[in-house]
Amino acid sequence: MIEAIRNAFRIPDLRKKIIFTLAIIALYRIGAHVPVPGVDPAAVKSLVTESGSALGLLNLFAGGALQNFAVFALGIMPYITSTIIMQLLQAVIPTIERWSKEGEAGQRKITQTARYMTLGIALMESIGLLTVFQAPASAGGLGVSFDLLTEVIIIISLIAGTAMIMWMGELITQRGIGNGMSLLIFASIVSRFPTTIVSSFRVHPWFMILVIAISLLVVAAVVFMEGGQRRIPVQYAKRVVGRRVYGGVGTYIPLKVNGANVIPIIFASSLLLFPSTIARFFTDVKWLQDFSNALSEGWLYLTFYTILIVFFAYFYTALVFNPIETADNLRKNGGFIPGVRPGNPTAQYIANVLNRITLPGALFLAAIAVVPQILFQFTNDPLVQAFGGTSILIMVGVALETMRQLESQLQMRHYDGFFK
Repeated sequence: MIEAIRNAFRIPDLRKKIIFTLAIIALYRIGAHVPVPGVDPAAVKSLVTESGSALGLLNLFAGGALQNFAVFALGIMPYITSTIIMQLLQAVIPTIERWSKEGEAGQRKITQTARYMTLGIALMESIGLLTVFQAPASAGGLGVSFDLLTEVIIIISLIAGTAMIMWMGELITQRGIGNGMSLLIFASIVSRFPTTIVSSFRVHPWFMILVIAISLLVVAAVVFMEGGQRRIPVQYAKRVVGRRVYGGVGTYIPLKVNGANVIPIIFASSLLLFPSTIARFFTDVKWLQDFSNALSEGWLYLTFYTILIVFFAYFYTALVFNPIETADNLRKNGGFIPGVRPGNPTAQYIANVLNRITLPGALFLAAIAVVPQILFQFTNDPLVQAFGGTSILIMVGVALETMRQLESQLQMRHYDGFFK
């Protein structure tokens, strides 16, 4: 691995990409400590650290920028949310589905629409944060009041910060190494580890060692599940075109056990946070407050969280992988699965296999997301939240994808890579 990193820095253009990526990440971390004018960061920090899962999840993906109430307080989540919404709309709106099949031109239209949607989501989230801060302390707010000019400045600062994060992520994707948005989330999560480890060591040193040891086992499990796949064998019939013989080769269709990756966890978290977000706007409605509190913590929250993760794992897998389209492409190219008739029987066979392997992947995601939250409710140690399964899942996925890109770049230049 060390030799592969040395090889990467020996190549001038690859070295420039790595340095450019690290510079953008450093700039992103600086922006996470530049506070928005007009707000007391100390009061916001106490509110965020005491709010549990409501603002704590947003603070995790923002790398602590929310508790500092920095210009990057909204983090990358508005852009991720808009991207996920655009993926869902491809299966609902024919125009967006047509864009997805138009190649690079259609992809530019989808990306541009996602950018505008990101700014709209950032506007709504910034207004929601202002509402939280101005709510009375009895309702979980700060009880502060802002004049109109201060409110406008805060909203513009947060939206501008979101737009800049989006721009930096796209710059990394275009000119750096890896996926820009994923690397920014990776940097946000990793940035919280040093302070969390130090604070936990001062209180529970032996518990800290235990959590880190368990986290290493979880990393191994995540790597194992990320590489797990069911390979469906495919055989292509021989075709004679002129004097040449085409086909007659065997290959396979790789179906990942965890095809949805971390998307179901993000979907389930967003859906469960929605009632509490609405309840912030209607502090006088008691039944809405009770309902949002029930879905924010406790066993009811964990039960719904598990069910939603499993549901969205199946939903997103069915959205991104179409067995009917795959079977049709096989039939058109002269391919077939041994022992299965082409056409509808092939599509049904692939769908059945996909449903069977999605269940263990979905249950694994649910365990990764729910078990650390149960431990956090019993221990109230921030190290459990920082080293939670969701954080590890994101970090391992991003690290593996970035290493694969470096691997391909090194192999193109006849250098040994990371994977032997």
